[in-house]
Amino acid sequence: MNTQTHTETSAVLPDWRGAFRLDGQRALVTGGGSGLGLAIARCLAASGAEVVLSGRRADLLDEAATAIGPLAKTAPLDLRDLASIKSFAAGVEEAHGQIDIVVNNAGNTVKKPFEESDIADFDEVMDVHVRGALELTRQFLPGQIARGRGCVLFTASMTSFIGQPLVMGYTTAKTALTGAVRGLSAEFAGRGIRVNAVAPGWIDTDLFQKATANDPARRAKIMGRIQMNRLGSAEEIGWTCAFLASPAAGYITGQTIIVDGGAVVGF
Repeated sequence: MNTQTHTETSAVLPDWRGAFRLDGQRALVTGGGSGLGLAIARCLAASGAEVVLSGRRADLLDEAATAIGPLAKTAPLDLRDLASIKSFAAGVEEAHGQIDIVVNNAGNTVKKPFEESDIADFDEVMDVHVRGALELTRQFLPGQIARGRGCVLFTASMTSFIGQPLVMGYTTAKTALTGAVRGLSAEFAGRGIRVNAVAPGWIDTDLFQKATANDPARRAKIMGRIQMNRLGSAEEIGWTCAFLASPAAGYITGQTIIVDGGAVVGF
């Protein structure tokens, strides 16, 4: 019979609270001024990390940083301007300190029939989601490697796994990110860098509400696919990112975590 008491068992367990904390770390979040990016930044800051919010609109970034509080800083960036990313990264670390966590969240889309689109439409999306994100990651990796630890996160999508009409560039870009996660993980895991992605499903954002407000059939189709029968919250994406960046996820790399209430596997 095991006569070990609860107190004795608890005494040998690690302090789980610290495993989920990010105190002393600094994260850069692209697209951090609104939507999912803001939610991710808020959750990282709530976990103890200093966050640097990046995006094209300085006024939006300032508003978001004020809402988050003293742990939030800002650094405007247009990821489409690939030539500016190297100097941007150097400037961020000079002004704010080393970046331990890179969150590649910024995104855009072009919605139109494939036969009516052209390569410029495709490039407009790929430049932000893929080229810009990879170039930004490239600039912060040397410092992380030198320190022997680092975390890189990408915001993928359920569209990385299912087909959606009229957004070929977005679908291709988000699918490419899952490959980038595997490739970067394979190359840098041995040097202390973990690379993962979060793939949100349908999230209750202003964008979703506007897109479905006048299309009840589309909304019903979406809700019918979600096993949990509800939309996700932006914070549920943010907390997943906070977990993946934390010591609690120290043995997780090369993964894309789907946060969609069961929609991808739903019927």
